[in-house]
Order: sequence, then C-alpha cells, then structure tokens
Amino acid sequence: MKTSIKKISYSPKQRAFIFSKFDHLFDVNEGSIRAGKTAADDARLAVYYLLTPDKNHLVSAYNQELAYNLFIEGDGMGLAYIFDGASHLRRDRGGDHLALDLPSGKKKVYFKGGAKSNSASAIRGMSFGSVAYSEINLLNKEFIDETFRRTAAARFPYHLADLNPPAPQDPIIKVFDKRQAHWLHWRMVDNPIMTKKRLAEMEAQLKRTPYLYKRDWLGLRVMPEGVIYAMFDQDTMTDHTLIGDPVEMFFETDAGQNDATTMSCNIVTRREVDGEWKFVLNRVANFYHSGTETGETRAMSTYAQELRRFILWCVDTYHLHYSVVQVDPAALALRAELIKLGINATTANNNGHEVIGSVKGIEVGIERQQNLMANGQFRLVEVPDSGLGEVQYDHYHFIKELGMYVRDPNSGKPVDANNHAMDESRYAANYFYFNYMM
Repeated sequence: MKTSIKKISYSPKQRAFIFSKFDHLFDVNEGSIRAGKTAADDARLAVYYLLTPDKNHLVSAYNQELAYNLFIEGDGMGLAYIFDGASHLRRDRGGDHLALDLPSGKKKVYFKGGAKSNSASAIRGMSFGSVAYSEINLLNKEFIDETFRRTAAARFPYHLADLNPPAPQDPIIKVFDKRQAHWLHWRMVDNPIMTKKRLAEMEAQLKRTPYLYKRDWLGLRVMPEGVIYAMFDQDTMTDHTLIGDPVEMFFETDAGQNDATTMSCNIVTRREVDGEWKFVLNRVANFYHSGTETGETRAMSTYAQELRRFILWCVDTYHLHYSVVQVDPAALALRAELIKLGINATTANNNGHEVIGSVKGIEVGIERQQNLMANGQFRLVEVPDSGLGEVQYDHYHFIKELGMYVRDPNSGKPVDANNHAMDESRYAANYFYFNYMM
C-alpha cells in the first residue's frame, strides 16, 4: 500500500487534540462539515493504539463500509496508511479487522456498522479497549450503550466520537452529558487542506442560507428552518413519571415495511395545568422500527406480533386497560394482522378529509398537536426499561423526528420525510381533541 502519511500536515487544532492527554474516558469532536475531524480522529486513535496494552478495539459508523472508509482508509490518512508496513486486513470469528503489529503488542481494530436495531448483537461477548464512532448521532442507541459495556473491563478504556452539529433536542446530547464527554468544537478553518480562497468561497455560499451558515460554517446546533414543532421543549415538557389521575389509555399506529412502523401508547390524565384542571395527553411509550434504517424488512404479520407484545407490555407496566387501538387507514394489511391476533384495531383519523376554516388535511392535526404543546396539554413521560434486552420502548425516535420534521421552504407544506412518529402522534392529538376538547 502506497502511503503519503509523511506528507501530511496537521493544523494546530488537530495537533493539540491528537497529542492531548488520555485523562478522560470520552472525547467528542463536534462541528462544521469539512473541519478535519476525521483525520484528527484517525491520528488520535493511532497514538492511543501505540500506548494502550489492550488488544482489541472497535471503530464504527452507520454501516461497515463507512467504518472502513473513514477509519481504515481515511482518504489516505487512515489507520492503514498511518501503520503502513505494520498492518494487514484480517478476519476471524469477531469479524473483519485491521491487524496491527506495534511496539506495544499486537492489536486488532474491528470495523462494524452501528445503525441497525440489531447492531448491538454483533459486538455482544466481545471486549474492547476502545471504541470510535463516526456520526455518532446516526447510530443505534442500544449499540452505543453496549459499546460502553464492552470496554468496562479494559485496562485503559477510551471512546472517541465525531458528528456534525445535531438539532438542539437530539437525544445524543443526553448521551454526552450522561457519559461526561470531553467536548471539542471544530470549524472549517481548523482543516489545513482548506485554503483561504476555498474558505472564502464556502462562507459566501453558506451565507445565502442562515440555517446552513450556522450549522455548516459556524458549527452550531440549530433547529432546521421551518421545523414544525419548534415549540416543543424536551426539558420542560418531559415528566419522570405519569402525573395526574389516569382517565384512558389508547394506541395509535402508522405503518410501513421500508418506511417505519411506529405505535405510541398514550394515557390521558386529569391534572392541574397553570392553575386550571385540564385533561392532558401523555405519550408514555413507543414501538418504532424502520426497514430502511435497519436494512431489515419485516412482514406485517411479524409487526403485528411485536405490536401485540408492546400493547401487553404497556397494559402490564401502567396497570390500565386500553380503550382503542387505531391504525392509519392506509395500513390495511397491518390492521388485518392485528385483528387476527385478537386486537380489535380500528382506523385512525389521519385528517384526510378534514377542513376547518381555511385549514385542510394534515394541517388540521398539526395545529391540534401544536396547540396541545403550547398550552401544556401534551407531555412526554420517561419510559422504564422494557426488560426485553435490546428491545426498548423509549421516545428516542420521536424526539429525533421532532427536530427534523420541517416545511418545504418553497411550498410551505410539510416535507414527506422524518414523519412516521409525527403522523401517529398527530392521530393521537386528533383522538384526544374529539374526546376531551370538544
């Protein structure tokens, strides 16, 4: 392998990070695109591998190919180039890896994808000294949690992540806080391959769009332009436990095979809000699976069985009987499969034919959901551990979609993407309105 590693010139920011002390567990490099984060990651890992006595390590990205391209190849700056002559691609029972023959001993750097719902299964039973993540906010939450368990016995544990700025409400930020991450901010000016001329061109180009300028030039966490539920505040609208007198529990569902299938468990309570007694819609749990995101397409009969398990888990967890299970009218196959399993599934109100004044269709449901959020009648409730291993029923995907569900800047209509949990949440708002607000 021909290497150009001797010709690489790192910026002062990169050098300071690469050779900084390993006196903390978790480094996070967050910032704008083309900021030189990946090149710094690869060199930082190389220094770590030279120092650590631990033998096995992991690098990860959305899929295995990306993990290889970003960390092993690294556009000519990756680990295979840094350790040219002392590295070979190998495969064993743990999977594909880069084998290193270093002064500190022989090392194995496994590269794996971490975005699928079952990604954590690929590393269970393995032990690592370190784990690196590219675009950590795109990886599966259970996979991330499992990686920290896999380094628990390491003599010199270390985790390194990078990402472009997520939305301010992205669940990954909670992971950084929980793990006491050592955070470092990056911008394009920190990348030595960006010339003054190219930097000026990029700044001028990005300035045309305020959102892109803040995110991709300044490297700031900003809400996407036109975000539909901008009034939602995760910190102030989340309760640790269900508050108020329970009145009703019901389920809403949106379905697809390549698109996501998602079902929410909703509990209506009566409680005091701003000095008045009101009915409140509480989202208490969520089943979510995407065939596109996970690469695993499931039959509707399989989804029906998993949703039945979810419903029974909610009944057992919250000690309530449910009133209705509603399904998007377009998901006829799923509804039929649920009925076969004894779940009396009916059709949800998807606002298909609703008109209120000048507001039509899904905009009616969106306004209802917005109003509930604005007046304190919508709450998220933290979800207990499911006890089902990697199957969890938390609000991770709902919160993620909230930060990405936007309007098209040209048409003003909601973009048909990142909207699966948003749709069934809208169905829940419709049900709540018709039964408790009219």
